[in-house]
Amino acid sequence: MKIKHLINNITKKARYALKRVPIDEKVKLNSYSIYLGHHKVTYKGIKAIRCPFDYVIYQMIITDLKPDLIIEIGTNEGGGAVYLADLLDLNGKGTVHAIDIDNRAEEAAKSHPRIKLFTNGWDGYDIENAKGFETILVIEDAAHTYECTLGAIEKFANLVSKNSYLIVEDGIVNKLGMEEAYQGGPLKAIREFLPTHPEFQVDRKWCDLFGKNATFNVNGYLKKIS
Repeated sequence: MKIKHLINNITKKARYALKRVPIDEKVKLNSYSIYLGHHKVTYKGIKAIRCPFDYVIYQMIITDLKPDLIIEIGTNEGGGAVYLADLLDLNGKGTVHAIDIDNRAEEAAKSHPRIKLFTNGWDGYDIENAKGFETILVIEDAAHTYECTLGAIEKFANLVSKNSYLIVEDGIVNKLGMEEAYQGGPLKAIREFLPTHPEFQVDRKWCDLFGKNATFNVNGYLKKIS
């Protein structure tokens, strides 16, 4: 019995040793670690602050949709705009209207033939600029406050073409504990927007591609269905 007990103990220890993972092989990530990393994301050497999950989703949407116009509200240094414009290059058509409140865009964004910069903010953008485009995609990525987000999506909703998207960025601020700092943030704006805009619905295909709302655009992929 003692020998059997000893063998069982040795077997248990062996199994435990096999289960142990070397510290440098452990995987540890969460929303906050991704948040810290997304501030370091660049595209062609230009700051392009966006969650990598969403960059993958964007290229899938743009490949399928083949938009004639992408309106990006919140351009910053322009890495995201260049990424979008390069995707349009692959499609062989399309223009990016990159909107911000000042002119911080890098030269690569300013000189890209598919990018047109607007520096009077989203409220200063004349929607007449979107006339003549058939398939329009809108990305709202401005200040992320409730008031700003709701104002922007209300203004641009009518420009979105049927079966295209109004993408509302950074609802993740709630998960990160920043909801109060953004007065409820994008998610509060989405909650108020959807009941009065039945032509839009949350597209779970994209929100849940990597897991339930495993995106920085929580409930933010709004598809225009009518």
